[in-house]
Amino acid sequence: MACTAKDVMELREKTGVGMLDCKKALTECNGNMEKAIDYLREKGIAAAAKRQTRIAAEGAVFSYIHMNGTIGVLLEINCETDFVAKSPAFQELGHDIAIHIAAANPKYVNIDEVDASVLEKEKEILKAQALNEGKPAQVVEKMVEGRIKKFYKEVVLMEQEYVKDPDKTISNLISDAVNKIGEKISIRRFVRYQMGEGLEKRKDDFVEEVRRQAGQ
Repeated sequence: MACTAKDVMELREKTGVGMLDCKKALTECNGNMEKAIDYLREKGIAAAAKRQTRIAAEGAVFSYIHMNGTIGVLLEINCETDFVAKSPAFQELGHDIAIHIAAANPKYVNIDEVDASVLEKEKEILKAQALNEGKPAQVVEKMVEGRIKKFYKEVVLMEQEYVKDPDKTISNLISDAVNKIGEKISIRRFVRYQMGEGLEKRKDDFVEEVRRQAGQ
């Protein structure tokens, strides 16, 4: 049973979980709302999302420099208490995410931050590509929807596959940390600096390097 955008929004309102996780839950549960809620709770996602409604005014700014100073990242992550902000688990999380940002080069923290004009332009390009591929008009919209999800995974930090463990997204990584630490944790902002030209070509090598170091 296919789930609708309305179903996804309803589940998101009930659980506070991100849209992609909601859609996955509904798909896994054949569109059954109650089973989808249980699914999210069993995965620990709903519990983490509930904590995310709390106020996180503490935290830390992390920095990471790579490749002899040619790539640098500044990252702010918030939590609820100064005690957690200074904990080894929180410090390790910040360090790992800073490395991920250096390697994966996201442009936004969350989907909501993607500028509407950027999104519309991307949809137009994807639609033109699908039509040029000779796809029937009636399936083009579904193709565009699927490719927009891929676009999000490329440019949105929370939707990206974690470079040290591609089976997890950064959103999953945060949820795991919330469940472990027991406080709300949120990525507020980041900035990534890159010096010189031609380094984009070396980005994939950097991703592989990080994965090798993590034993992937």
